[in-house]
Amino acid sequence: MSVTESVEKNNIIFGPINSRRFGMSLGIDLSPSHKQCNFDCLYCELAPAATVDHQSETISIEEIISELKKHLHDKIDVITLTANGEPTLYPHLDKLIDEINKIKGSTQTLILTNSAMLTNEKVYESLLKLDQVKLSLDAVTPAIFKKIDRPHHDINVEDIVSRVEQFSKEYKGKLFIEILFVLGLNDTKEEVEKLNEVLLLVNAARIDLGTIDRPPAYPVSGISYKELYELSQLFDSSLPIHIASRIHAEANNTYYSNEDILNTLDKRPLTMQDIELLFDDDSKKRLLQLVETKQILVKKLDNLEFFIPSENSHRKKIK
Repeated sequence: MSVTESVEKNNIIFGPINSRRFGMSLGIDLSPSHKQCNFDCLYCELAPAATVDHQSETISIEEIISELKKHLHDKIDVITLTANGEPTLYPHLDKLIDEINKIKGSTQTLILTNSAMLTNEKVYESLLKLDQVKLSLDAVTPAIFKKIDRPHHDINVEDIVSRVEQFSKEYKGKLFIEILFVLGLNDTKEEVEKLNEVLLLVNAARIDLGTIDRPPAYPVSGISYKELYELSQLFDSSLPIHIASRIHAEANNTYYSNEDILNTLDKRPLTMQDIELLFDDDSKKRLLQLVETKQILVKKLDNLEFFIPSENSHRKKIK
């Protein structure tokens, strides 16, 4: 075995990592040697690299399964397919999923993908076999999409949007959508309105709003938690929006009356982490009193708990 092969094998499996959104996650890197991606996103934590439409270096299914068996145990909630790049470029993805399903037991399977390969019928069918799928959709306007995600030359966002909508209606597992906001690019009211129109046609269990948390490949910046929260208010209240990025978030410590609390949660259910950042101490106490009097309920969505007014809990998409 060469040194390169040895390094690759050692890097195939990583974790487990306790993910607040997905539970205890054991990762599988389908491109452990170097970045192989059909996007070159401005915000990527990996170094810039030319986009590709296939993997030039590939690890075998046998290597992956061998390493997975060494690390898989009953405390793992999800086996997460990812890559230094885009995991759906892995040419043996369909068979790999079949082999993982043979040994995973009750553990869920999850893939983190940029959504572009949903236009490939074989990849589309393969993802239907997974328990959970997280699709990225940073923008739906072609010019903004190209600026942020810097896709391979033959990729266009209109095709991706169409396939995301179709996939969401056919898929039987848990579907998550992730939008990552970049300062000055997709953080406008106009782009959010267009994203909102698309998302109202998508059957998603949760929509995660994030921003840049790690040093990016290019000189771009994220937005603040406050700005993320304000953007979340622009989405339709029926959508299961979740603010995912809180690293370096500054607390606002704002006063909320009982009516303010109920109105805020009616528009956008919040987690306790959101409450900690938005509310002052007295407002937090009022929130807990509203919970005690059952004017506010706690709804669990996967690994997260959201506060929501009891009188309208039946009409929210949180499920």
